[in-house]
Amino acid sequence: MFSHLREDIACILERDPAARSRFEVLTCYPGLHALLLHRLAHACWLRGWRWLGRFISHTARWLTGIEIHPGATFGRRVFIDHGMGVVIGEMAEVGDDCTIYQGVTLGGTSLVKGAKRHPTLEPGVIVGANACVLGGFTVGAGARVGSGAVVTKPVPPGATAVGNPARIIAAEEDAKRESAAARMGFSAYGVTQGDDPVAQAMKGLIDNAAGHEHQIAMLWQAIETLSGQARELPAQACVPQDAHTTEQFDAERLNRLVR
Repeated sequence: MFSHLREDIACILERDPAARSRFEVLTCYPGLHALLLHRLAHACWLRGWRWLGRFISHTARWLTGIEIHPGATFGRRVFIDHGMGVVIGEMAEVGDDCTIYQGVTLGGTSLVKGAKRHPTLEPGVIVGANACVLGGFTVGAGARVGSGAVVTKPVPPGATAVGNPARIIAAEEDAKRESAAARMGFSAYGVTQGDDPVAQAMKGLIDNAAGHEHQIAMLWQAIETLSGQARELPAQACVPQDAHTTEQFDAERLNRLVR
């Protein structure tokens, strides 16, 4: 028990820049208190003392604002930051080194008793504030769930899920974010700038339009040059007056609008 407590305090000091001392973490972090009480409630649940487990869970909810069903299972070094409004269902499984922010729901979409209704978070998952992960699927190791996302299908390891309904950004497409997160030491709240797939798509369309503009301008320039070299035709004969032989598409300005 005490080894778990030391690990919990150490991981909070590592991941939360606002944490200044072990004593502060021990006395002022509701996420830590919720996990301590959950371990007691879970022990009662496993021993068949179901009412007592639920009562301890209910008391923890009243004290911390974090509702964890006593049947849920947690790995080591899990950090529930801020925590108010977090709801974690009976069959949820949270792996080692996961981070969960305020308002998160690890819930279900089925009312079938005995079925796996709640998600499994593999080690190192970060779930951003107010995200909902709903269903009996797995969020892969090292994955990120962005703030406010609603996830109803599996997330591959190392990927990022953002939006409502959530869209998946594959790990190889997210290398820039991972590099930035590594330099910072931790990717807080599950996302960094540039994760939004809609913004990514808009930027791709803008870049594609800019490329077409460039290619068309080069073609008109080539036609102008070739027609000028032909003795029997003046240069303007093959090039319409409204042809753009210079690029006018301002891709950078449009990219700034969708950042």
